[in-house]
Amino acid sequence: MLVLTTILPHVTANDDLEASLAVLEDMGIRIGQSEDLGAVGGVAVDTFLEADDLAVLRQVVTGLLAGKAVDFCLQPAIGRRKRLLIADMDSTIINVECIDELADFAGVKAQVSEITERAMRGELDFDAALRERVEMLKGLPLADLQRAYDERVRLNPGARSLVRTMTAHGARAFLVSGGFSFFTSRVAQAAGFDANRANTLIEADGMLAGTVGEPILGREAKLAALREEAAALDIPLSATLAVGDGANDLAMIEAAGLGIAYRAKPIVAAQADAKVDHTDLTSLLYFQGYRTEEFVTD
Repeated sequence: MLVLTTILPHVTANDDLEASLAVLEDMGIRIGQSEDLGAVGGVAVDTFLEADDLAVLRQVVTGLLAGKAVDFCLQPAIGRRKRLLIADMDSTIINVECIDELADFAGVKAQVSEITERAMRGELDFDAALRERVEMLKGLPLADLQRAYDERVRLNPGARSLVRTMTAHGARAFLVSGGFSFFTSRVAQAAGFDANRANTLIEADGMLAGTVGEPILGREAKLAALREEAAALDIPLSATLAVGDGANDLAMIEAAGLGIAYRAKPIVAAQADAKVDHTDLTSLLYFQGYRTEEFVTD
């Protein structure tokens, strides 16, 4: 048994979804019961399907829903609620790339942002690109890190509810970033993560030294964090959820039981189990079968 979770940001978009499900029936897919998950202002529905070939059906559903304002996830109905959340920070849990915002204070945002974009698309070696960008921040006063956090960093919609709801139901939440520990420590606390891991900016005389601690936490380190945390909890990778947006998130997204691309670069969106482009991070709760009344909100 498979379950198709569909999330539409507006109630009026529901007609397109019903038409797509009708096509599945015409193809011989048996449509079972549907359950309204109680979304506020939109529509979140679980539809159960009797089908065996998950990969093929994902391709079909992706084609049917292409171009429509709907986020969806097709997966086995059993084991949806995950016991470990591994999340990227920059442009996933928060609204910005912190290194780009630091570069703005240093007067080099255009140059740094271009490198960041290429690195996140998988066009550059992540470690080398990080070293190059950090070198351009040499001499930035440490006070500007706090300014960047206070003035620029905001949790993305649904981030705190995602983390706090999963942890309230017994899951562990881990923030892992190719960015910097100065920011992950603060964002982890704001969102409710249990732990965080990131790179360290080297300081000297009250300013950034233009170097980063080694070894650099990148793609393979994020994958290692997923595996280590799962092993510590004594759970299989099938019981984990990973979410991110850039190429350095791809390994953990592919390895997790449910890998989600959030507003992601094409290379990531193409490989993830599901993607979120139209709604917010609470969609990851709906994908796990949580109902709106189960959400932990402030």
